[in-house]
Amino acid sequence: MFAEFINSFQTYFKLLRFTKPYRTRLIIGVLAGFMSGGSLFGVLYNMPNLIRSFEVKKIEKIKKVKKDDSGLARIKRIAKRFDIQLEKADGSITWQFMLLGMIGLPVFIFLKTVFTYVNRYCMRWVGARVVVDLRNAIFANLQRQSLRFYGASDTGNLISRCFTDTGTVEDAISASIADLSRAPVEVFASLLFVIYFAIEKELLGLAAIMFVVVPFCFVPIIIFGKKIKKYTQNSLCRVSELSSCMLENLTGIRVVKAFNMEEKEIARFNLISQRFFRQILKALRAELLMTPMMELVGVLFICLFLVFCFASNIALSQILPMVGAGLFAYGPIKRLAKINNRIQQSIAASDRIFEMLELNDTLAKSPNPIKLTEFNDKIEFDHISFTYADSSPFKVDDVSLTIKKGDLVAFVGDTGSGKTTMANLLVRFYDPDSGSVKIDDIDLRDIDIASLRFKTGIVTQETVLFNDTIAYNISYGSEFAGPEEIEHAARLANAHNFIIAEPEGYQRVVGDKGFKLSGGERQRIAIARAIMRDPDILILDEATSALDTATEQLIQEALDRLMGNRTVFAIAHRLSTVRNAACIYVMEKGEIIESGTHEELLKGNGKYCKLHDIN
Repeated sequence: MFAEFINSFQTYFKLLRFTKPYRTRLIIGVLAGFMSGGSLFGVLYNMPNLIRSFEVKKIEKIKKVKKDDSGLARIKRIAKRFDIQLEKADGSITWQFMLLGMIGLPVFIFLKTVFTYVNRYCMRWVGARVVVDLRNAIFANLQRQSLRFYGASDTGNLISRCFTDTGTVEDAISASIADLSRAPVEVFASLLFVIYFAIEKELLGLAAIMFVVVPFCFVPIIIFGKKIKKYTQNSLCRVSELSSCMLENLTGIRVVKAFNMEEKEIARFNLISQRFFRQILKALRAELLMTPMMELVGVLFICLFLVFCFASNIALSQILPMVGAGLFAYGPIKRLAKINNRIQQSIAASDRIFEMLELNDTLAKSPNPIKLTEFNDKIEFDHISFTYADSSPFKVDDVSLTIKKGDLVAFVGDTGSGKTTMANLLVRFYDPDSGSVKIDDIDLRDIDIASLRFKTGIVTQETVLFNDTIAYNISYGSEFAGPEEIEHAARLANAHNFIIAEPEGYQRVVGDKGFKLSGGERQRIAIARAIMRDPDILILDEATSALDTATEQLIQEALDRLMGNRTVFAIAHRLSTVRNAACIYVMEKGEIIESGTHEELLKGNGKYCKLHDIN
């Protein structure tokens, strides 16, 4: 249990480190909380004086009090210096005393209100700012992870951790620290007054009982806090499942409707929602039980307190100030229970957040990377082997080949034969398990990744467009491109005519994943984007698969014009697009089983010949 407490403390401490850039506001907020809580002592300090002032029937008893015995006597001495009369002859209060009370008490309350506002505002500001930083840090770290990581991750879970979990943390930082800077001080002020009053009135036994019983109020906080943390972790997992389910459904909504699976999807979502609801209820029960349990302990304490007062013949005027202090302390103690609830929830969320922040599934970086400023000679695959996972059928097994600069080489074969994997290794989306990929005899692992990617343009098999303008999508990755360069790339990709056919032209928004464009139009935008980079190495992964025959011919002509000083790595199922390749590699189960020109492979009457006949 102690180890778990230490672990929770370390997690919360790591979370608080994100507040360091905003320590000025944090310090102001904490100090305001201290002042807000400390002002409570002033109210309590003057309470017995006010009570004594109204005890007209006990004037004679009051007069017997030693000169330095009470706070009221001290106030009288101060008032006398300023020639202020506090009591009449009969012991009742004067208008001066009434005026001081009317001014003094509101002043204390006003100061408490101001400090409370400053405390809460600063803490909320810091909390909101820290959550923004956490989300930015999570997103930035996710961008650095390798594609291998994304292949094994649930996108909905990643989104949930970035938004839902950080939202849970925001309340803990803003509200919890705000209350945490006030509540303990308020409790301490109340207890300090009890000690002071008990010493002055010689009621140390009564104070001792209070100090023995008060710690028991925190027992429910400890017991139920652990349960709240556990149930919060489970509920966050269920939220991740909900996010994954919804993302998967909306991404594949056409398939859902095509197979008439709407009701099944609704039932699946409802089932996950029900699991989430059950976890929420468990956490809610633990949270709601905490306050009644604390109240029960408080009632028992009051009963014990009254019995002791009755047995000790303690006057009501002596009881009331201590009861007032107890009532003032009870509110902050209840807030401490709520603070603990939020802290436990935030620790559960923080554990998941720090898992994301501590991810390190990035590609290894050379300590002294080489900038690839130009491509002069060749690309070499030297006995490379690679598999995505131990159980994955997709792999490359001991492949060696050389591609000369300016050549068009093609990779053909059945689905899953390793063609796309070869392209992924060339652009260094992955590193080979063994062997090496080299450009001009330099291992890609020794080359600066940014400079490598700048030299390569890629049109993926799955066309990816962003929900922005056509101009933005074409110039993506070429931030300084002007309208002329964008239009030139679009013309080369045979996209200009359909773009200007609409009134918005290049400022037309393509919609989510480019749904406002046809498949062929999306593909041509993606090709224009690759052309825009003017890369030395152009990777076409089924780049013309979504084009009709006429458009495909125009694109091929454009690519032929571009190949004068460019190396093209083409992956194709339609063999008509690679007839003019300098070399065609036929792959099967991760191995190259044939290679040669189109004519040479047809004469060989092997796998390529069969693929050609099918096409």
